[in-house]
Amino acid sequence: MPITHTHELDSTPNLTVLFGKAVLTGFTRNGSTLPSTVYSRSPLAIDPGHLSAYTKVCGFRLTDQLPITYPHILGFPLQVKLMTDNDFPFPLVGSVHIANRITQLRPLYTTDALQLQVHVENLRDHPKGHQFDMITSVSVDDTLAWHSTSTYLRRTGSGGSSGASEVVVRQPRAIWRVPDDIGRRYADVSGDRNPIHLHPLTAKLFGFPRAIAHGMWTKARCLAAFEGRLPEAYTVDVKFKLPVLLPAKVGFATNRAEGTWTFDLFDARTGKPHLTGEIT
Repeated sequence: MPITHTHELDSTPNLTVLFGKAVLTGFTRNGSTLPSTVYSRSPLAIDPGHLSAYTKVCGFRLTDQLPITYPHILGFPLQVKLMTDNDFPFPLVGSVHIANRITQLRPLYTTDALQLQVHVENLRDHPKGHQFDMITSVSVDDTLAWHSTSTYLRRTGSGGSSGASEVVVRQPRAIWRVPDDIGRRYADVSGDRNPIHLHPLTAKLFGFPRAIAHGMWTKARCLAAFEGRLPEAYTVDVKFKLPVLLPAKVGFATNRAEGTWTFDLFDARTGKPHLTGEIT
């Protein structure tokens, strides 16, 4: 077993500083080994104003129970710190979030003192390069309550998204209009100010014709549509397909069979998929 190096952080890392470091120093990395670093942060209290802003931009109701996707926002600065450390093998800029799985073992509440922990594991080959998993866990009173796996792809070759040739044929349950400023609004609450999400001009620098929505915003928006119908403990697994170019008109479809929900978010005009998900 590899020796891990756990670092307890006294404060949340500054994402503005970390993204600046990523842009200035991160493009030349080409390693082959993941670090054994574990970052932790505790106790972390919930900021009611921040939670309110998050629920509003994602479509959740504001209650004393945290949305299942909210702890991802709390752990994201620790992920970015890990991915911008000097021993991380791949640049942060250009790493693509391709999948996310969250398991909630019990609800988290605004009164809980959270213990966060982040590490990286499972470096493996992908047809378009290499992929790895960022693991975030949340405990309360030293008992695991929530954990997630965010899978990232570092491309080393050419090729488009794996979902480019697919078409969703489901009848949409809802049609949503996604405004052109949703990337900036989500960036304000998430801290993820990747330029591909903010403005058409900055997105074009990275090969996108327009700004694109954050993948975790699309996941949160879909789960907000399930409020009141899900158990207290469940797992939600999504794969991110084609980006949502802003502004957009998207279709949302669901199906339930044998206790499992499946859902899709797709282009309302062409049927091409943006996200596929499963709730168990």
